[in-house]
Amino acid sequence: MTGSRAEGAPEVAGASELRSTPAQRHGGPTVLRIVLGTQLRRLREARGITREEAGDAIRGSHAKISRVELGRVAQKERDVADLLTLYGVSGTDERAEYLELARRASNPGWWQKYSDVMPNWLETILGLEEAAAVIRSYQVQFVPGLLQTADYARSVVSLGEARGSVREIERKVELRLRRQQLLTRPEAPKLWFVVDEAALRRPMGGRLTMRTQLRRLIEVAGLPHVTLQVAPFGAGGLAAAGGPITILRFDEPDLPDIVYLEQLTSALYLDKRADVENYMMVMDQVSAAASTTEDSVRFLEQLLDEYY
Repeated sequence: MTGSRAEGAPEVAGASELRSTPAQRHGGPTVLRIVLGTQLRRLREARGITREEAGDAIRGSHAKISRVELGRVAQKERDVADLLTLYGVSGTDERAEYLELARRASNPGWWQKYSDVMPNWLETILGLEEAAAVIRSYQVQFVPGLLQTADYARSVVSLGEARGSVREIERKVELRLRRQQLLTRPEAPKLWFVVDEAALRRPMGGRLTMRTQLRRLIEVAGLPHVTLQVAPFGAGGLAAAGGPITILRFDEPDLPDIVYLEQLTSALYLDKRADVENYMMVMDQVSAAASTTEDSVRFLEQLLDEYY
């Protein structure tokens, strides 16, 4: 950092230091907004400036500063420039780094082309998935979306789109398949799936669809960065009884672990340490109760035979 720093204030990383992580390279605008917001908050706190004072500097309220610092909204370059001035960041190169980060955070993610069929709450998880170093997921009712074949996805999407047009359904299937590209990209995240046996025995789309889907699961289980476990009926009650859970972890120091809980028409994002630790403990218990990867693959192969 080349700008001035209040005596005794904590060191704040420069924007250029935030571009080297996989999260920065793959996360898109969602992650960049969060990272930039975190850096702006640290600058503000290091200078002992209140949210109200920062809000006045950008012709807004303390609530707007809160949204900016949480990465809930895109940070306008003009606002970022005014905040940097208020925070005493005067170095030309340093200011340019922050403003470049703001510009990159304003670029649309690949998912914006599906905005016509994508609910607002889904955009956040798409950006977080792209940036995650580890994704752990427990699924109760369906095969995880990241592992679904086109026909299986079409059957699942159709369940929730009773009044949707064929075009809308196909667009959502296309979005789900595009989402799966992170499985095979360079620097792919580590993926750990636990799938309840009930999801595998529920015949979505008919026998042919299920055969293709089971083959897909067996194939994915062989990838070096993927762990796939089946939670069999014999495991009895599981700690996660009640619904699916996804936990995302990041290499980016400015991104906390996040628990994602998807509901019918909305989603919850939990990042408080107590909540995350509780869900992490539940996920560990579920994984311990599930079959090993080897036994899970054998189960999938046996189940595949049953669908012939």
